Amino acid sequence: MSGEKLKHRLAAILAADVAGYSRLMAADERATVAGLDAARAVFRERIETAQGRVIDMAGDSVLAVFETAAGAVSVALAIQQALDVTSHDVAEDRRMRFRIGVHVGDIFEKPDGTVYGDGVNIAARLEGLAEPGGVSISDAVRTFVSGKIAAAFQDQGEQSVKHIAEPVRAFRVRPEGCAESKPTPTTKIGEIDLSLPDKPSIAVMPFTNMSGDPEQDVFVDGLTEGLITTLSKAAGLFVIARNSTFTYRGRAVNVQQVAVELGVGHVLEGSVQRMGKRMRINAQLIDGRSGRHVWAERYDRDVDDLFVLQDDITLNILTACQVSLTEGEQARIYLGSKSQVNLAAVEIDWQAMSQFRKFNKADNTAARSLTERAIAMDGETATRLGFLGLTHMMDARAGWSADREASLDRAQALGRRAEQLDPTGNMYSGSALSNVANLRGQHAEAVRLAQAVVDLEPSGADAWYNLGILLNYAGQPERGAAALEKAMRLSPVYPIGYLYMLGMSRFLLRQDRDALAAFEACAKRTPGSRTNHVWLAIVHADAARLADARACAERALQLDPEVTIEQWMRSESFGDDGVVERIRAAMQAAGFAAR
Repeated sequence: MSGEKLKHRLAAILAADVAGYSRLMAADERATVAGLDAARAVFRERIETAQGRVIDMAGDSVLAVFETAAGAVSVALAIQQALDVTSHDVAEDRRMRFRIGVHVGDIFEKPDGTVYGDGVNIAARLEGLAEPGGVSISDAVRTFVSGKIAAAFQDQGEQSVKHIAEPVRAFRVRPEGCAESKPTPTTKIGEIDLSLPDKPSIAVMPFTNMSGDPEQDVFVDGLTEGLITTLSKAAGLFVIARNSTFTYRGRAVNVQQVAVELGVGHVLEGSVQRMGKRMRINAQLIDGRSGRHVWAERYDRDVDDLFVLQDDITLNILTACQVSLTEGEQARIYLGSKSQVNLAAVEIDWQAMSQFRKFNKADNTAARSLTERAIAMDGETATRLGFLGLTHMMDARAGWSADREASLDRAQALGRRAEQLDPTGNMYSGSALSNVANLRGQHAEAVRLAQAVVDLEPSGADAWYNLGILLNYAGQPERGAAALEKAMRLSPVYPIGYLYMLGMSRFLLRQDRDALAAFEACAKRTPGSRTNHVWLAIVHADAARLADARACAERALQLDPEVTIEQWMRSESFGDDGVVERIRAAMQAAGFAAR
């Protein structure tokens, strides 16, 4: 290159790439290539009409130069508007959205027309700071175009970018009159609006064990959880999750206060007394505002009629709350006609779920063994096979498996067998299959499967939580945050994982203040977890607060000296290459070793 004559000049550089390109290609390679070709035609036409010059269109990227900053920014906004119009009829998870960065700086131009230099590098880094479908510009560009184009600017602050010594101040730019992206919520992160839902709502309190035998707690808790799960399948009813109602277990409570604390209109209370093969159950539905009884009933039944009893209570609650069911909901909800209960096996199922919720390797293995025992006693059911698949998926996701791919294969096979037994589906098989798809980079399929679980169980807090996780990884953090907030509303006393994933949503949306608040709250609740400190380091570094980032990284490494960038990224499954690069750069800036 030393013999080539180089032209050194000032230029406006436009750099663009496709957000989530790898995810789109994995989902539908042919459609993605066709969409990319159509988008390239829009770029070329707009750039050349404005006397710009296309330098390169390698892969999913576009690089162009302009003589003026105003020309580059005007074209960038026009391209995004044109692409948005053409994608209106495309499914949300299949839309091709470009990120565009614009910078004014020095470039070196070779005789063949290629360009390079810091100006090009900074434009490429600004592209990584842009939202999908958005445009980010440098402070230098803002100075040049201020008053020359009809646009609004939103300060993104100083950003430390890869291979550039000094921080770059960035601005989001939108046409005047265009609605701003949703601002960072003014409510405290994780805070829940407990106003009554727009449909009948209920909290099922843990039934009281009146048998005088602590060993009957499993039976009583299982009956309560069964009611919660069954009621959660009715789209016309809002049902609080067991995670929240079981925090009241063993406490003397004021029903009206519980209704206020959980934000519901009705509270179900009950008691169970088991005497050999017989059981006596008292249940009462109470108006949460007045405290009066809406419905009450006493049941004396044989324990083998457990599912028939559950159907009876469910029907009475739905009738009292004036909730109508579709034919599909009736088929999913009513259990009594499906099978005669083998109570010993069902109690083992309940024990397995209790073990699984502890979320550690030993208890996950114990849950699987218990379910296999229940199958040996009572045969395969769709629920048991789906649950087995979920335990294998957890082994793979948490790094507990000696052979990750074998665990994913097993989880997928069990999930599919479960769906063959019951095509209407169940939460366990749906969660297993959606997470397997996510871990294998099939993000659109993962979201589809997770949404199907939510459709099956509209008041399932964990179903909404799972959907929120997979939307984050699929490059749809705004929808992910909404799903996670829905999970929190369904379980106001929510597990820490809900807040952790909401923090991830806020990071992906570049709402750093809320992301920090979420991960700081998580770190206070679990100070010995390295995970929260790693994320705190990432968020601080991404916002160019390097001293804070390094302090958090040091704490994470004290808790787990094995944390490296490569090891951390193996545990994540983001479909957006730009997000992956952003996290890697932040971890490097925070001081984590590459491998």
